[in-house]
Amino acid sequence: MPDLGALLTPQAVAVVGASPDTAIIRGRTLKVMLQQGFRGRIYPVSRSHAEVQGLKAYPSIAALPERADLAVLTIPAANVLDELERCGEAGVRAALVVASGFAEDKADAGAAMQKRIGELARRYDMAVCGPNSEGFLCAEARLCPTFSPAVETLDVPLLPDRGGGRVAVVSQSGGIGFSFFDRGRPREIPFSHVVTTGNEAALECFDVVDYLLDAGSADVFVLFLETIRNAATFRRAAAKALQMGKPIIVAKIGRSEAGRRAAASHTAALAGEHEVYRAMFRRYGIIEGADIEQMVDIAAAFSLYRERLPAGKRVGIVTASGGAGGWIADACAAAGLEVPELDAETRSRIDAHIPSYGTSQNPVDCTAQAVRQLGYSRLASLVGSSERVDSVIVVVSARSAEVYERERANLVWVGRETQKPIVMWSYTLPGAAPARILSEAGFPLIASMHNCARAVAAMAGYRALRERRMNAEPVVLAWDKGRLRKTRSLLEAAGPVLCEYEAAPLLARYGMATMPTSLCSSVEEAISAAKRLQGCVALKVQSPDIPHKNHAGAVALGVQGAEAVARAYETVLANASKHRPGAEIRGVLVQQMAHAGIEMIVGAKRDPLFGAMLMVGFGGIHAEVLRDTLLAPAPISAEDARELLDGLRAKALLDGADIEALAALMVSLSRFAAAHAEQIAEIDLNPVIVHVQGKGVSVVDALIVTRQDGRTN
Repeated sequence: MPDLGALLTPQAVAVVGASPDTAIIRGRTLKVMLQQGFRGRIYPVSRSHAEVQGLKAYPSIAALPERADLAVLTIPAANVLDELERCGEAGVRAALVVASGFAEDKADAGAAMQKRIGELARRYDMAVCGPNSEGFLCAEARLCPTFSPAVETLDVPLLPDRGGGRVAVVSQSGGIGFSFFDRGRPREIPFSHVVTTGNEAALECFDVVDYLLDAGSADVFVLFLETIRNAATFRRAAAKALQMGKPIIVAKIGRSEAGRRAAASHTAALAGEHEVYRAMFRRYGIIEGADIEQMVDIAAAFSLYRERLPAGKRVGIVTASGGAGGWIADACAAAGLEVPELDAETRSRIDAHIPSYGTSQNPVDCTAQAVRQLGYSRLASLVGSSERVDSVIVVVSARSAEVYERERANLVWVGRETQKPIVMWSYTLPGAAPARILSEAGFPLIASMHNCARAVAAMAGYRALRERRMNAEPVVLAWDKGRLRKTRSLLEAAGPVLCEYEAAPLLARYGMATMPTSLCSSVEEAISAAKRLQGCVALKVQSPDIPHKNHAGAVALGVQGAEAVARAYETVLANASKHRPGAEIRGVLVQQMAHAGIEMIVGAKRDPLFGAMLMVGFGGIHAEVLRDTLLAPAPISAEDARELLDGLRAKALLDGADIEALAALMVSLSRFAAAHAEQIAEIDLNPVIVHVQGKGVSVVDALIVTRQDGRTN
C-alpha cells in the first residue's frame, strides 16, 4: 500500500502546470494553496513562466531543488500519463490528478488512460488520487490543493476554535465533497479533511478512510459514494471504524435497479444492488443520510457527543412553544424515538419553575417566562436529570444572540458536564452569533426538526448496534469436510437450475428439511404418491425452464382424492407446456400440504462484490407486491437473524409465530450459502410457512441457481 501520508501531509509539493492566471484551474489551485498558508514548501512547475504567483517556477519535476512528496497535476488529461511517469522516476511518492476526460468519457481512450494511471501508481508505489478530482483539504497542515470555491472564498480559519471530534469528508464527487464543508464550516464543525477521490484509478474512498483511522486524524466520517470497488478494503475500514467507535455517515447514490435484476428467482428480483449496500452498511453500523443538510446535521451531533451517546431512544423535549414541542414530538416518533412522560420527581422539580399554564409532562412546555428566568441550559438539565430519558431536544429560536450571551456561562457548564446529549432545534433560521455560542458551549444547533430527530436516533442506534457487535461471538463456518466435498461435487454436476426435487436433498444435508415429496412421471405414480402422503397434497411441475411455477399455473394446491389428483396432474402439465412450449419437464412433484401459517421467503444470492447475502421477507405469491425484505451478509448468527426479522415493516404479523425456528432456518441457509458461494448464485425458499410458536417452520418450495460465470471470486 502506498504512503498516503505523502499525499495528505507532504512537506514539499510540486504544482505541475501552475499558472499566473487565477481565473483558470491551473492558477486557482495554486492561489488557494497560497491563501491557506501551507506550512511546507510549494514549487510551481511551468515550462512557460520563470515565476508564478510570486514563487520561483521550475521547468520540470526533475529540476526541483528537492524531491517533492506530492505532485499536484493541473494539466490536461492527454499529458497526465507522461507526467506521472516522470514523477515516478523522480521519486515522487504521491500525486493528485484533477483533470477529467478519463473513464467518465464515452471514448474508449479515456478508460484506457485511466487504467494506465492505476498501472503507473502500482509500478512506482505512488499514492495517486483521481483523476477527475477536485482536490483535497487537510486542515491541520493548512494544505488545500483544490479549486473549490468553498475554500477559495473562505473568510474564516480552516478549523474553528472549539473542541469536539473532528469530521473527515471522503467523496467520489468533488463538488459534493466540498459542499459538506461549505454547509458545515459556518456552523463551527471542525473538518480535519475533505478528500475527493474522483474516478479512483488507484486510491479508493475506503483506502483514505482506513489511513485516517490509523492516523487518528478524524473521529467522524462523512462519505459520498457512487460505488464501492474493493469489498475487502471496505470491510477492513468499516470494521475498524466500528471497533474504534468512529461513526461513518454515508450517501450512496444509484438506487435504480432497472436492468440489474436477475429473473431466475424471487430472491434475485427482491435483492437489488442498493439493498445489498444497505445490508453491508447495517452490518457495520454505517449511517445512511438522505441529503447534504441531514448528513451535516448528524455529523455535527456525533462530533460533539461521540463519547457520550444516548443509552436509548427515550427523548425529553424542552420548549417555550407548545406547537413546536408537539411538532418535534411527532418528528421524534417518525424517527423511531420515544417521548415518555417524565417521572413525578422530575416533574415536581420542573413545576417549581414554570407557570401554571405550562406543563412538565413531556414535551415540557416551560413557556417564555421560564426561559427568561432559568435559561435553556438549566431547563435542559432539569429534563435530562430524569431516569426516563436518554437525551434532550431543546426547541429554541436562535435568531437573536441576546439570550445566549446572557446564559453563556451556564451553557458552557452544562455542555461540559452533561452525560446525556442535548441537541438544539431552532424553529427560526439560526443567526451566526447564536450558532457560534452554542457550538463553543458544546451543543449542536439544527435548523430542521426532522434532521434533529434523525440525528438523535442515529446516535442512539449507533451505540446500540456497536454494543451488540462488540459483544457478539464471531460466526465461524465449521461444516464437516466430507459433507462439503460431497455437496460441491453434486453442485458441480448439476445444471444451471436445480428444481425442488434436486435442491431438497442438498438443503437437508445442512439441516433444512422440506415437506415430504415424491417425483412422479405419470398419473398413476401421482395417485399412488398422494395415497402414501395422505391428506391434501400439492402438485408442482419440475422444470429448470420454469422457475416461477405459480406464474405459469403449473401448481395445484389442496388436492385430495385419486380423481382430483389425476385432473390436477394433467392441468399443471398442460399449463406448463402452454406457458413455455418446449420446456424440459422432469416430472410432477407430489408434496404433502403444510399446515397454515405466515408465508415468508428466505433466500440467498451471491453479490458480485460482497459475496453471499441472506434475504428474508414476507413471501409467497405476494413477495413482489409487499417487497418487505431485508438482507444481511452471510453467514449470520441467530441474533443477527432476530435483528433482521425485527427490522421488517410488517413484523407484527409474526407475533405468536415460531420466530426461533425461522431464525434457525435463516442461520442454516446463510451458512450453506456462504460455504458454497463459489458455486451458488441464488437460493430461493418460497414460501416458508412459519407456524405458531413451538410448531416450527415448513419449507414448501426450494430453488437453487448455480453460477455459470466461470465460478471465480
